[in-house]
Amino acid sequence: MEFSELIRTGQAQAELLRGPEMPPLRGTLCVTGHHLLLSPGPQATPDLWLLLLRSVDSIEKRVAGDAGTITLRCKDLRVLQLDIEGVEATLDIARSIEALSSLESVITSFPFFYRPKGLRLGESWHFHPPERYYKRVARETRAWRLSEANEDFSLCPSYPRAVIVPRAVDDDALARSARFRQGGRFPVLSYYHAPSGTVLLRSSQPLTGPQKRRCTEDEELLQAVLAGARPGARGFIVDTRSAQAAKQARMTGGGTEAKSAYPGWKRLHRPLERGRPLQESFVHLVEACGDLEQSMDRWLSRLDGCRWLSHVKEALSTACLAAQGMEWEGACILVHGAEGTDSTLLVTSLAQLILDPLSRTMAGFQELIEREWIQAGHPFQLRCAHSAFSHTRPKHEAPIFLLFLDCVWQLGRQFPLSLEFGEGMLLALFDHSYASPFGTFLCNSEKERCLCEVRTRTHSLWSGLNQPKEQRKLRNPLYAPNPLAIWPSVEPQSLRLWQGLFLRWTHPPEPSEVAWEKVWQIATDQEKTEGSQPTDSASEPQP
Repeated sequence: MEFSELIRTGQAQAELLRGPEMPPLRGTLCVTGHHLLLSPGPQATPDLWLLLLRSVDSIEKRVAGDAGTITLRCKDLRVLQLDIEGVEATLDIARSIEALSSLESVITSFPFFYRPKGLRLGESWHFHPPERYYKRVARETRAWRLSEANEDFSLCPSYPRAVIVPRAVDDDALARSARFRQGGRFPVLSYYHAPSGTVLLRSSQPLTGPQKRRCTEDEELLQAVLAGARPGARGFIVDTRSAQAAKQARMTGGGTEAKSAYPGWKRLHRPLERGRPLQESFVHLVEACGDLEQSMDRWLSRLDGCRWLSHVKEALSTACLAAQGMEWEGACILVHGAEGTDSTLLVTSLAQLILDPLSRTMAGFQELIEREWIQAGHPFQLRCAHSAFSHTRPKHEAPIFLLFLDCVWQLGRQFPLSLEFGEGMLLALFDHSYASPFGTFLCNSEKERCLCEVRTRTHSLWSGLNQPKEQRKLRNPLYAPNPLAIWPSVEPQSLRLWQGLFLRWTHPPEPSEVAWEKVWQIATDQEKTEGSQPTDSASEPQP
């Protein structure tokens, strides 16, 4: 299929309305295979306006007289209006955008055509391999090994080729454990907590079923985890489903770990919403944020009714529970829900940010996302197929990664000096997870990325974000390394609506880039002042 077959009208005269704070643009509107372009006239600014078609979430069209209007609601929550000359041109452009923005083929998406200057294909894809984190673990303990039993993705299609497992468990036992876990996601190491000698693991639910099946190798794997930790260590299984949901899962082949089969492990249920309820919460919040005419009482009622901040609270609370188990009680923690690809990864990644200072650096945060979300099998292609504006009934969409980013923003707000990255980094990750010229968030698993040759045919997002000109927008100029754990408050008074994301296109009190530049200037001036001061030995003695 050629892109030209889907483009009904190549260009038209149009006016673009970008929001209340930005002046309209008028010029020639062009549709290409991947972009919508507006070229202003010669008297206007020479800058070319560009929109990646993949970022369009929904499209509405109206015609009146000899003109038409197209409203584009984007996955980054922007709302754009195009006033186009000519009814036929309006309808043809709308149909072209609808067709090109919903192409399902991965290899026809823009990342496979994007060739920016200064970047080379294959660059930065090697930054965060599983072997890198394993070397950190191996420096602390000999109880774990790097297994390549999943080299051909036959054990678990959603795991990477290499995973970290107990040294006492061989690959044959891993294969049997994989057959006992949904989707083959047997327990693997997520994080080693060196101060306590305990570990954080993740997996999917065991397939006990109504017959209460058991798997000796799976039981031995979790016993090996406790044996490899400090003497007398115990474990907690944090199940992100309610007890009732777990019980119902057993009737359809799923289930939980039986207490008698896993001595030393205690199960805790901490239900976290996922799937459709979380997507609907996101949609209702965005609708409330976009209503500019509502009263204060109506706004507060809708903010409470969408329950988004309640989801933030529950996610942070569950992550704190896991982190406290390791830090305060010296316990090993296994986290899972049903599939183990959504709320499980939310909890394990947040727990690491709370405990691990390295995860709060720029490089460490990128490694965390690569290891705990991308390589760990979060299905980005399914979860981020639509944002908050789509008219289609949600199937697999769920803003679980956005919920993670919101929780990280809450951490950064409560501990403004402890994260090396700032809000700009979180906004960039949100935007790129839904629509990106880079290949990092393509597909649903490492297996799919290998089949599509994503690593050899597209550029890594990290290579783009780590360019010096980008770093100034992404880094926190107030950062001061903090070796301690950071324990967030989840009291209602402590959590805030993330205005920088949810209100950035409708209520910008001041462009965030300008505010960020001011902070950078203050920090830079302070460094210059401190650098120009004489040393203590050269200064006059103090009275």
